[in-house]
Amino acid sequence: MTHLVEMTGVQKSFGGVHAVDGANFHLDAGEVVGLLGHNGAGKSTLMALLAGALPLDAGSIRVDGRPVAIRSPRDARRLGIEALYQDLALADNLPASANLFLGRELTGRFGLLDEAAMERITHEVVHRVNPAFRDFQGPVKSLSGGERQSIAIGRAMHFEARVLILDEPTAALGPAETREVGRLVGRLRDQGLGIVLVSHDLHDVFRLSDRVVVMKAGCIVASRRTEDTHPDEVLEWIIAGAQRDAARGTPVRPESV
Repeated sequence: MTHLVEMTGVQKSFGGVHAVDGANFHLDAGEVVGLLGHNGAGKSTLMALLAGALPLDAGSIRVDGRPVAIRSPRDARRLGIEALYQDLALADNLPASANLFLGRELTGRFGLLDEAAMERITHEVVHRVNPAFRDFQGPVKSLSGGERQSIAIGRAMHFEARVLILDEPTAALGPAETREVGRLVGRLRDQGLGIVLVSHDLHDVFRLSDRVVVMKAGCIVASRRTEDTHPDEVLEWIIAGAQRDAARGTPVRPESV
């Protein structure tokens, strides 16, 4: 089977610390993978390698089955890989359209900003992500956390993202905003995007993910379909660092990831 993204034997060290140590990871189109682990487990570093924020020390990455070199975020974006971090990289005092095209503004014949075109496209793109979005004119600092996510995700989609890495997307959000982000993730999955949800929140992961991947000490120690496990089992993997055979209580090899 050809995966949308496949990382094989990837390694990254900082001095004597093996932040990612021979990890294998894959993601399919239309799949949400919850990536879990304690602080320092290696999950953020693994995703930084995929997003081009850090270079590989060893290993390989394939997209659609083809070997690729991802040396920078620009390389990743060319391949349709976008990472959205907690701050969402939004300019708080600007409206939705200015944020969607921030740094990539459209201009007309004489080099002037084509504000009408940017406004029209922003409406189309953001409504594709979040049909309930309404406030296109006000500064984004006045929007809810879910609405801000809609703009950031819409920006990634407009520039042809196929893979979205969402780093703690519901951190510091209230219950209503968390549900709103959950609906966004579901719509994106239905549109065929592959999504990696980096989170510490087991509840969010089980609510939103199709598959759970657990890291500890730079290694992937478990991978399981969400419907085939439960939070207590995943918590054991996070703490103990090994997937166990329930009948014998002995460590077993994780499924191929």
